[in-house]
Amino acid sequence: MTRTPPGWTAPLLDRVRTARTEDFTRLPTPATGRPSAVLVLLGEEPDHGPDVLLLQRAASMRNHAGQPAFPGGAADPGDGGPVGTALREAEEEVGLDPTSVTVLAELPRLWIPVSNFVVTPVLAWWHRPHRVHPREPAEVAHVARLPVAELVDPANRLTVRVPSGWQGPAFQVRGMLVWGFTAGVLAALLEMGGWEQPWPRHRVTELPRSVLRPAPPKTAEPDDELTGPIG
Repeated sequence: MTRTPPGWTAPLLDRVRTARTEDFTRLPTPATGRPSAVLVLLGEEPDHGPDVLLLQRAASMRNHAGQPAFPGGAADPGDGGPVGTALREAEEEVGLDPTSVTVLAELPRLWIPVSNFVVTPVLAWWHRPHRVHPREPAEVAHVARLPVAELVDPANRLTVRVPSGWQGPAFQVRGMLVWGFTAGVLAALLEMGGWEQPWPRHRVTELPRSVLRPAPPKTAEPDDELTGPIG
């Protein structure tokens, strides 16, 4: 199978070449922070077109129970950079074969103040899709390929507000409420790719307290905190 990404990715790739931190968030990225990376993996299936791979964290987890997220986590010394981190984490979490992926771009580094992570989203094309699944059911409950057509459907888009007053974009797709860091990155990329449709930004929903992350203890695992608010 060809490793050349399909034509529908061209507008997005042209745009991300000049993307800045400000295109994703209002928060400046500090010089220091906990290095980490996530994999934004684009694929395509004949029956539903372009899609993006997300996982859903297990309901039993201490932090972000049941929350959708990109595969990813904190950097290890042997990763060799954000691409290595993103691919290693995706392999560990959902069994992704790194050789099935063509890396397209490293996006701007983004800061999540609640955990002091500095996250590099790695944009990639899934040139050889294969079955993926939760490798650690205690951490990952579900893996899904969410169609871009469903993500941009105005009926599936909303704004969520947390008790602190922070508001951000969200998606309600296939039983998943995607919000926080993950939704912020998705929303920016959908706009950059020319896929975004007008949607009711006045539709604001209070985020259920059941999905909010409690203050993490010092022993919290870094990749449990990657989906906090951004922007």
